[in-house]
Amino acid sequence: MALSIFALSLFLFLGLDLEGDSVSAAASEGVEVTYGSVIKLMHEKTKFRLHSHDVPYGSGSGQQSVTGLSNVDDSNSYWIVRPTPDSSSKQGDAIQSGTIIRLQHMSTRKWLHSHLYASPISGNIEVSCFGGDGESDTGDHWKLEVEGSGKTWRQDQKVRLRHVDTGGYLHSHNKKYTRIAGGQQEVCGVRDKRPDNIWLAAEGVYIPLKGSK
Repeated sequence: MALSIFALSLFLFLGLDLEGDSVSAAASEGVEVTYGSVIKLMHEKTKFRLHSHDVPYGSGSGQQSVTGLSNVDDSNSYWIVRPTPDSSSKQGDAIQSGTIIRLQHMSTRKWLHSHLYASPISGNIEVSCFGGDGESDTGDHWKLEVEGSGKTWRQDQKVRLRHVDTGGYLHSHNKKYTRIAGGQQEVCGVRDKRPDNIWLAAEGVYIPLKGSK
Protein backbone atom coordinates (compact mmCIF):
# COMPACT_ATOMS: atom_id res chain seq x y z
CA MET A 1 0.00 0.00 0.00
CA ALA A 2 2.83 2.39 0.88
CA LEU A 3 4.40 1.81 -2.52
CA SER A 4 1.10 2.54 -4.27
CA ILE A 5 0.73 5.82 -2.38
CA PHE A 6 4.32 6.68 -3.21
CA ALA A 7 3.78 5.89 -6.89
CA LEU A 8 0.66 8.06 -7.07
CA SER A 9 2.35 10.96 -5.25
CA LEU A 10 5.38 10.70 -7.48
CA PHE A 11 3.43 10.85 -10.72
CA LEU A 12 1.26 13.69 -9.50
CA PHE A 13 4.46 15.58 -8.64
CA LEU A 14 6.04 14.88 -12.02
CA GLY A 15 2.84 15.56 -13.96
CA LEU A 16 3.31 12.44 -16.07
CA ASP A 17 0.49 11.22 -18.31
CA LEU A 18 -0.45 7.66 -17.35
CA GLU A 19 -2.99 7.36 -20.20
CA GLY A 20 -5.16 5.05 -18.11
CA ASP A 21 -2.34 2.56 -17.52
CA SER A 22 -1.21 1.34 -14.13
CA VAL A 23 2.36 1.70 -12.92
CA SER A 24 4.67 -0.80 -11.31
CA ALA A 25 5.78 0.72 -8.01
CA ALA A 26 8.45 -1.87 -7.36
CA ALA A 27 10.38 -3.61 -10.06
CA SER A 28 10.06 -7.37 -10.32
CA GLU A 29 12.33 -9.63 -12.30
CA GLY A 30 12.18 -8.93 -16.01
CA VAL A 31 10.29 -5.61 -15.84
CA GLU A 32 11.09 -3.41 -18.83
CA VAL A 33 12.81 -0.09 -18.11
CA THR A 34 10.94 2.43 -20.28
CA TYR A 35 11.12 6.17 -20.88
CA GLY A 36 9.46 8.08 -18.08
CA SER A 37 10.28 5.43 -15.46
CA VAL A 38 11.67 6.77 -12.18
CA ILE A 39 14.35 4.42 -10.92
CA LYS A 40 17.31 3.93 -8.65
CA LEU A 41 20.51 2.60 -10.20
CA MET A 42 22.41 0.12 -8.07
CA HIS A 43 26.15 -0.33 -8.49
CA GLU A 44 26.46 -4.10 -8.80
CA LYS A 45 29.74 -4.56 -6.96
CA THR A 46 29.12 -2.36 -3.89
CA LYS A 47 25.26 -2.28 -3.88
CA PHE A 48 25.37 1.52 -3.40
CA ARG A 49 22.73 3.60 -5.23
CA LEU A 50 23.57 6.41 -7.67
CA HIS A 51 22.82 9.55 -5.67
CA SER A 52 22.89 13.33 -5.86
CA HIS A 53 21.94 16.26 -3.66
CA ASP A 54 22.16 20.04 -3.75
CA VAL A 55 25.80 20.10 -2.61
CA PRO A 56 28.50 21.33 -5.02
CA TYR A 57 31.91 19.80 -5.49
CA GLY A 58 34.62 21.72 -3.67
CA SER A 59 36.98 21.19 -6.61
CA GLY A 60 36.80 20.60 -10.34
CA SER A 61 33.68 22.06 -11.97
CA GLY A 62 31.99 23.09 -8.72
CA GLN A 63 28.75 21.62 -10.10
CA GLN A 64 26.28 19.56 -8.10
CA SER A 65 27.97 16.44 -6.75
CA VAL A 66 27.09 12.84 -7.61
CA THR A 67 27.94 10.02 -5.21
CA GLY A 68 27.08 6.47 -4.26
CA LEU A 69 24.84 5.98 -1.22
CA SER A 70 24.27 2.84 0.86
CA ASN A 71 20.84 3.91 2.19
CA VAL A 72 18.28 2.34 -0.14
CA ASP A 73 15.43 4.54 1.17
CA ASP A 74 16.88 7.95 0.34
CA SER A 75 14.64 9.89 -2.09
CA ASN A 76 17.63 11.74 -3.58
CA SER A 77 18.62 8.55 -5.40
CA TYR A 78 15.71 8.61 -7.88
CA TRP A 79 16.41 9.32 -11.57
CA ILE A 80 13.92 9.83 -14.42
CA VAL A 81 14.84 8.01 -17.63
CA ARG A 82 14.57 10.47 -20.54
CA PRO A 83 15.28 10.38 -24.29
CA THR A 84 17.55 12.94 -25.93
CA PRO A 85 15.84 16.13 -27.21
CA ASP A 86 16.12 15.07 -30.87
CA SER A 87 14.60 11.62 -30.25
CA SER A 88 11.07 10.66 -31.34
CA SER A 89 10.76 8.23 -28.40
CA LYS A 90 7.80 8.64 -26.07
CA GLN A 91 6.90 7.75 -22.51
CA GLY A 92 6.47 3.99 -22.18
CA ASP A 93 8.76 3.09 -25.09
CA ALA A 94 11.32 0.33 -24.60
CA ILE A 95 15.00 1.31 -24.67
CA GLN A 96 17.27 -0.62 -27.00
CA SER A 97 20.88 -1.41 -26.16
CA GLY A 98 23.05 1.19 -27.89
CA THR A 99 20.51 4.00 -27.42
CA ILE A 100 21.63 7.41 -26.16
CA ILE A 101 19.63 8.37 -23.06
CA ARG A 102 19.59 11.01 -20.34
CA LEU A 103 19.01 10.62 -16.61
CA GLN A 104 17.33 13.49 -14.77
CA HIS A 105 17.74 13.75 -11.01
CA MET A 106 14.19 13.75 -9.66
CA SER A 107 14.50 16.17 -6.75
CA THR A 108 16.82 18.83 -8.23
CA ARG A 109 15.75 18.38 -11.91
CA LYS A 110 19.41 18.45 -13.04
CA TRP A 111 20.92 16.00 -15.51
CA LEU A 112 23.54 13.33 -14.91
CA HIS A 113 26.50 15.01 -16.59
CA SER A 114 30.20 14.53 -17.25
CA HIS A 115 33.13 16.46 -18.69
CA LEU A 116 36.92 16.52 -18.56
CA TYR A 117 37.39 17.71 -14.98
CA ALA A 118 39.18 15.37 -12.57
CA SER A 119 37.06 13.54 -10.00
CA PRO A 120 37.79 14.58 -6.39
CA ILE A 121 39.19 11.35 -4.90
CA SER A 122 40.63 9.17 -7.67
CA GLY A 123 41.43 11.81 -10.31
CA ASN A 124 39.32 9.99 -12.91
CA ILE A 125 36.62 11.79 -14.95
CA GLU A 126 34.24 13.90 -12.86
CA VAL A 127 30.52 13.03 -12.94
CA SER A 128 28.17 15.79 -11.81
CA CYS A 129 24.59 17.07 -12.13
CA PHE A 130 24.02 20.12 -14.30
CA GLY A 131 21.33 22.09 -16.14
CA GLY A 132 17.60 21.67 -15.62
CA ASP A 133 14.26 21.17 -17.37
CA GLY A 134 15.03 23.78 -20.02
CA GLU A 135 18.80 23.39 -20.08
CA SER A 136 20.53 20.29 -21.41
CA ASP A 137 23.48 19.60 -23.71
CA THR A 138 25.51 16.65 -25.02
CA GLY A 139 27.33 16.46 -21.69
CA ASP A 140 24.11 14.82 -20.44
CA HIS A 141 24.15 12.04 -23.06
CA TRP A 142 24.91 8.45 -22.04
CA LYS A 143 25.01 5.37 -24.29
CA LEU A 144 23.20 2.37 -22.82
CA GLU A 145 25.12 -0.91 -23.17
CA VAL A 146 23.14 -3.98 -22.09
CA GLU A 147 25.37 -6.87 -21.08
CA GLY A 148 24.84 -10.35 -22.52
CA SER A 149 22.27 -11.22 -25.17
CA GLY A 150 19.56 -8.77 -24.07
CA LYS A 151 18.37 -6.28 -26.67
CA THR A 152 16.38 -3.93 -24.44
CA TRP A 153 16.90 -2.58 -20.92
CA ARG A 154 15.20 -4.73 -18.29
CA GLN A 155 15.32 -4.58 -14.53
CA ASP A 156 17.18 -7.89 -14.19
CA GLN A 157 19.92 -7.10 -16.72
CA LYS A 158 23.39 -5.72 -16.11
CA VAL A 159 24.09 -2.49 -17.97
CA ARG A 160 26.89 -0.04 -18.54
CA LEU A 161 26.42 3.67 -19.26
CA ARG A 162 29.11 5.22 -21.45
CA HIS A 163 29.34 9.00 -21.61
CA VAL A 164 29.16 10.17 -25.22
CA ASP A 165 31.46 13.22 -25.02
CA THR A 166 34.25 11.80 -22.83
CA GLY A 167 34.00 8.08 -23.55
CA GLY A 168 34.00 7.36 -19.81
CA TYR A 169 31.92 4.57 -18.30
CA LEU A 170 29.81 5.46 -15.26
CA HIS A 171 31.86 3.94 -12.47
CA SER A 172 32.09 3.63 -8.72
CA HIS A 173 34.32 1.96 -6.16
CA ASN A 174 34.75 1.77 -2.39
CA LYS A 175 36.74 5.00 -2.11
CA LYS A 176 34.64 7.14 0.22
CA TYR A 177 34.31 10.81 1.11
CA THR A 178 35.15 11.74 4.69
CA ARG A 179 33.84 15.29 4.99
CA ILE A 180 30.80 16.89 3.29
CA ALA A 181 29.43 13.58 1.96
CA GLY A 182 30.94 11.43 4.67
CA GLY A 183 30.44 7.69 4.09
CA GLN A 184 29.26 8.18 0.51
CA GLN A 185 31.47 6.75 -2.20
CA GLU A 186 32.91 8.38 -5.27
CA VAL A 187 31.13 8.11 -8.61
CA CYS A 188 33.28 8.98 -11.62
CA GLY A 189 33.98 8.03 -15.22
CA VAL A 190 36.66 5.62 -16.46
CA ARG A 191 37.46 4.88 -20.09
CA ASP A 192 38.05 1.14 -19.76
CA LYS A 193 35.45 -1.60 -19.24
CA ARG A 194 35.73 -2.98 -15.73
CA PRO A 195 33.63 -5.30 -13.56
CA ASP A 196 32.91 -2.32 -11.28
CA ASN A 197 31.21 -0.16 -13.91
CA ILE A 198 28.14 -2.39 -14.08
CA TRP A 199 24.76 -1.11 -12.82
CA LEU A 200 21.27 -2.54 -12.40
CA ALA A 201 17.87 -0.87 -12.24
CA ALA A 202 16.56 -1.33 -8.70
CA GLU A 203 13.73 0.36 -6.75
CA GLY A 204 11.43 2.69 -8.63
CA VAL A 205 8.20 3.43 -10.46
CA TYR A 206 8.22 1.66 -13.80
CA ILE A 207 6.02 2.95 -16.63
CA PRO A 208 4.37 -0.04 -18.41
CA LEU A 209 5.66 -0.83 -21.85
CA LYS A 210 3.53 1.02 -24.40
CA GLY A 211 0.82 -1.27 -25.74
CA SER A 212 1.13 -3.78 -22.90
CA LYS A 213 -1.82 -4.74 -20.72
